[in-house]
Amino acid sequence: MKIIHLSDLHITPAGKSLFGEDPSEHLSQCIDHINRHHADAQYCVLTGDLTHAGHPLAYQRLAECLTALKMPVRFLMGNHDDRAAFAEVFTQQPSEVAGFVQHAEVLGDYEALYLDTLQDGYTDGYLCEQRLMWLEQKLAAATRPILLFSHHPMPMLQYPSMDWLRLSNAEQVLPLLKRCTQPVHLFSGHVHRCSAGMWNGIPFFTVNGTNHQHELDLNTPGAATSTFEPASYAVILPHAEGVTVHFQPFGYDDSVRFPYTGSLDALKCRHV
Repeated sequence: MKIIHLSDLHITPAGKSLFGEDPSEHLSQCIDHINRHHADAQYCVLTGDLTHAGHPLAYQRLAECLTALKMPVRFLMGNHDDRAAFAEVFTQQPSEVAGFVQHAEVLGDYEALYLDTLQDGYTDGYLCEQRLMWLEQKLAAATRPILLFSHHPMPMLQYPSMDWLRLSNAEQVLPLLKRCTQPVHLFSGHVHRCSAGMWNGIPFFTVNGTNHQHELDLNTPGAATSTFEPASYAVILPHAEGVTVHFQPFGYDDSVRFPYTGSLDALKCRHV
């Protein structure tokens, strides 16, 4: 199985730029790269901040861009999104929690849980009692390993400019994850950076945005500084022995290729 993971698209209405760039152009470059190299993926998961300001016309523009993608899409809400405006355009989005964009589905030998961590009017994330109860029930009933997607990361990333904007009640989620009898893998966006690690024994991954990134400043608290570092997406490969994640850049000339230097005779490998 192969799952593509994008986040933080920040799409704007036509004619509106963001930091002097058109986010939809960057998304189109990303989609073109996915279609050429990973068209065999079963799903593409977009973990929130689909638009920059939740405008209905921005969601319409997103829908137009996604028509080129060669695989089904799963949507999550981010702090820059608006559920009502989203629902005007994406009318068939499933939900198992009334009033939120949150549901689960079986993906082969795995189960994916898509969380809605949007807290209206706030930048940090939050799961209310209703959403927490749903998550608790899903984790308690799990018979497959869990791929848990959210916009806001749950762990502290040792990243001062973004850690204060993570899921604000992550301490309520952690006991639920620890009680789950199945392995859990966490995937999120929000921080506009690729990162990976372990949080209380639970593996987590975050991805870049498709338009702009946040500078890796590990010393300065407060608001992050945005940059135009190369964008990328994640390729998630769940398999019988676990989960592998690759981070794939795009927007470069991938027609330039060359063989690894040196003769094959010089490459030695000891087989045990």
